[in-house]
Amino acid sequence: MGFARTCSVALVGVEGVVVEVQADLEPGVAAFTLVGLPDKSLTESRDRVRAAVVNSGAEWPQKKLTVGLSPASVPKAGSGFDMAVACAVLGAAERIDPRVLADVVMIGELGLDGRARPVRGILPAVLAAADAGYEQVVVPECAAAEAALVPGVAVLGVRSLRQLIAVLTDEPVPEEEPDDRGRPDPLLAGLRMPGTGAATGADGMGGLGAVQHDHGHDLADVVGQTSARTAVEVAAAGGHHLFLQGPPGAGKTMLAERLPAVLPPLDRQESLEVTAVHSVAGLLPPGKPLIDGAPYCAPHHSATMQALVGGGHGIARPGAVSLAHRGVLFLDETPEFSSRALDALRQPLEAGHVVIARSAGVVRFPASFLMVLAANPCPCGRFSLRDPLCECPPAAIRRYQARLSGPLLDRVDLRVEVDPVTRSQLTGAGARGESTATVAARVRAARERAAARLAGTPWRTNSDVPGRELRSRWHPAPGVLEEAERSLERGALTARGLDRVLRVAWTVADLAGHDRPGAGDVALALQLRTGVPRGVPLSVGGPA
Repeated sequence: MGFARTCSVALVGVEGVVVEVQADLEPGVAAFTLVGLPDKSLTESRDRVRAAVVNSGAEWPQKKLTVGLSPASVPKAGSGFDMAVACAVLGAAERIDPRVLADVVMIGELGLDGRARPVRGILPAVLAAADAGYEQVVVPECAAAEAALVPGVAVLGVRSLRQLIAVLTDEPVPEEEPDDRGRPDPLLAGLRMPGTGAATGADGMGGLGAVQHDHGHDLADVVGQTSARTAVEVAAAGGHHLFLQGPPGAGKTMLAERLPAVLPPLDRQESLEVTAVHSVAGLLPPGKPLIDGAPYCAPHHSATMQALVGGGHGIARPGAVSLAHRGVLFLDETPEFSSRALDALRQPLEAGHVVIARSAGVVRFPASFLMVLAANPCPCGRFSLRDPLCECPPAAIRRYQARLSGPLLDRVDLRVEVDPVTRSQLTGAGARGESTATVAARVRAARERAAARLAGTPWRTNSDVPGRELRSRWHPAPGVLEEAERSLERGALTARGLDRVLRVAWTVADLAGHDRPGAGDVALALQLRTGVPRGVPLSVGGPA
């Protein structure tokens, strides 16, 4: 009887569980049994592994073979266990010393010819292995750069099972010819989620797949829109959610597309979080294993609730709110989204994560994002106090605006009306707006002030701080909240809305370089929250 064990990783959402892959050989009729709650693709690994072993020059044992995946209570999915299963079988057959395999984690799929193919979720899988105390990881060579992002782990990248056997047995490592015939590498197909356009480069700014900012977009391209530009700057500095309402062609989408470049770069921990989500989703940019800029996700208004918050058949997949983690989620034509999908955003907006329950288990995805809503004022888009061209009846306007529920809008800190662009602004007669680099510098300085004030707390931005803490630990100037409190008494603000006004006031003060919010900071925060003019300048740092 022969026995060997090695390790792999089962992913549950973006969290990994180290799985011990055990192989046992006993005398009897040749058979291959795989146990341990495998899914369909993992069950099929029996045929893949047998063909890969034989085509790699090793002998397949003609005995009763049982492969167990422990813990057996954890659901296991995908083809990433192939390499571990193959090596455990060869260890039981004494082709490889079982002692060499015991402390090695192996992640990767095997082709029938023995080539090692990458799988989705390499980064979170290696992170789980490192947290469990493992120091050696074997992955396909084309995924080694992603695995090497985890510190304290020795990563071995192999092109084939033949190479892996040679390394583990101290034999000369055979050379494997790379596929350099000019075609896309077929091995990278394992990193792509079918249907997202990621494999064709079609996952542009309007797709469900989150992408990084296109540096060809600059805030200086936006004509006019002083109040909206101010709101974008405040949103970026404090992590506040933003609602842009205005007629078609006024620049709502342009402002949203330029917001990711205004956000500060991601730090190391944030980059690993974002990269882990995109790795699980199969949306990592080719040749860029680490995402270091704020992602931008703009799903179409026909997206379902599962597309927004995550889900799907079988093992849940991350949705748009998770793909926009640490970045921007832009919902253009927000009233056209289904009310069920929009109301599902309430929990991740408050919690910063989304929990999806399935029969196979509960999955938790991170979902700390900056939400930007954009909507027309009416079905035709021309309704305003200054434009008599709107032909929509009042009942139609009320129904259209009522598609955005009050509880959802109450979670939005900034609400700005985007005015139509005038002829003089469009022809260049007016002053050109500030560039992205100028605004981003002020945002970084404001974030640094907030970080210094919040040092030693679990919060990073003003939008994270609970209202109770704002009222008890960091006090604004005396008497500056009187107008906001009167709005609360009149019913124009809710208790949550008052807390959000105070958060925005702290952000405005950080942008202006004030030690604490003054009357002007609170007045601007109230104006950005309610849309009612308060007689204060609409600029917080640049020209008015």
